[in-house]
Amino acid sequence: MNEPRKTPLYDLHLELGGKMVPFAGYSMPVQYALGVKKEHEHTRQACGLFDVSHMGQVVLRGPQAAEALETLVPADLVGLGEGMQRYGLFTAEDGGILDDLMIVNAGDHLYLVVNAACKEQDIAHLRRGLPHHEIEVLDRGLLALQGPKAAEVMARLCPAACEMVFMQHGKFTIEGIDVWISRSGYTGEDGFEISVPAEQAEALARRLLAEQEVEPIGLGARDSLRLEAGLCLYGHDIDTGTTPVEGGLIWAIGKPRRRGGERQGGFPGADLILHQVAEKDHRRKRVGLLGEGRAPVREGAELFDAEGHAIGVVTSGGFGPSVGKPVAMGYVVIDHAAVDTTVYAEVRGKRLPMVVSKMPFVTPGYYRG
Repeated sequence: MNEPRKTPLYDLHLELGGKMVPFAGYSMPVQYALGVKKEHEHTRQACGLFDVSHMGQVVLRGPQAAEALETLVPADLVGLGEGMQRYGLFTAEDGGILDDLMIVNAGDHLYLVVNAACKEQDIAHLRRGLPHHEIEVLDRGLLALQGPKAAEVMARLCPAACEMVFMQHGKFTIEGIDVWISRSGYTGEDGFEISVPAEQAEALARRLLAEQEVEPIGLGARDSLRLEAGLCLYGHDIDTGTTPVEGGLIWAIGKPRRRGGERQGGFPGADLILHQVAEKDHRRKRVGLLGEGRAPVREGAELFDAEGHAIGVVTSGGFGPSVGKPVAMGYVVIDHAAVDTTVYAEVRGKRLPMVVSKMPFVTPGYYRG
C-alpha cells in the first residue's frame, strides 16, 4: 500500500485538529472539532473553507482546443465564452461516464478540474484522445469558500471577484498572491473556488480562516452538503455503468451536440446517448428520495415497490441536517421514478418508506446577479 499523499494544507489540518482519513489517495480531514453536523450547519448559515487540493488541475493548450475537447466531452465548449466555466462529462464508447469535470475558457487555453480518484486515468485519457495538444498537470492548491456569507468575506479580500456571477472565472490577486477564482462550488451555496500556487496555499487558507465567519470544514460535511444540493459524487451516483441520461444529466449535453444540432455527436458513446435523449428510451433514472422518521438510508440499500419487487438501489444517503430528515439519491426503474412515488428502502431487515422527491432538497444559493 502506498502512503497517502498530502495536500499543501496537511500541516494546517493537523494544527486545526482535523481528523485525517485516506481519501482518493490523499490524507484528508473528515472533520474538525466542530463535528460534521455543526460544520454542515455553519456552511449553510455562514461560511466554510474546504481543502479540495486533491482534485486534478489541468491546462489544455493547442489549436482549436475547445473543438478538440468536444471529441471527448458532450458539452458545448465552442460556445463557452471567455471567462466562463461549464460542467462536463468524459463519456465512454458504450455511453457510460468515465468522470465528471469542470471546464473553463481561460482565453488562450482551457483550464480543467477533474476528480481526485480519477485524476491519473483522466490525464491519460486526454493524452490519448488529444495527442497533438499540450496537457499540463498543475501543482496548485485549491480552496473552496462556501456559504451565504462567502461574498462578504471575499469582498474584504478581493472585491473584484464579487462582481462575478455563478460559473464565471477570472484571475485576481489576494494580498499579493496571484489566484484563479471561479464563482462556483459543491454545496448548493454561493461561493468561490480558489486555485492558488501550492507554496502559497497555506498562507491564503490562514488569511481566509482569520475572518470571523469562516470555519474549516471536512469531507463529512462536504458530502452531506452536496447530497442536499442534489449533486453527484463520481463513483457512487454516476459511473461507467451509468449514461448521462440515466443520471439525470441531460443538461450537460450541449444543444449543438444533440440530434439536429450544428455539431451533433462526435463524442464517445454519442449514438446511444443521443438516442436516449431523443427517444427517452432508458430503463432507470437517478431520483431524489426523502425518508420518514430519523433513520438514515445509506448507499447500497436496496429499493422495493409496495408489492416487494426490487426496483433499484440507493447510491448516496444520510441524514440531511438542513432538511431535518433522511435524504438520499439512487436509481429506480423508470415507472417508479415519478415525483411523490413511495418506495421502500431495506435497512437492517426493515423496509422504510421513502418518497421520490425533486432535487435539490434545499433552495440553491448560487449568485446569478
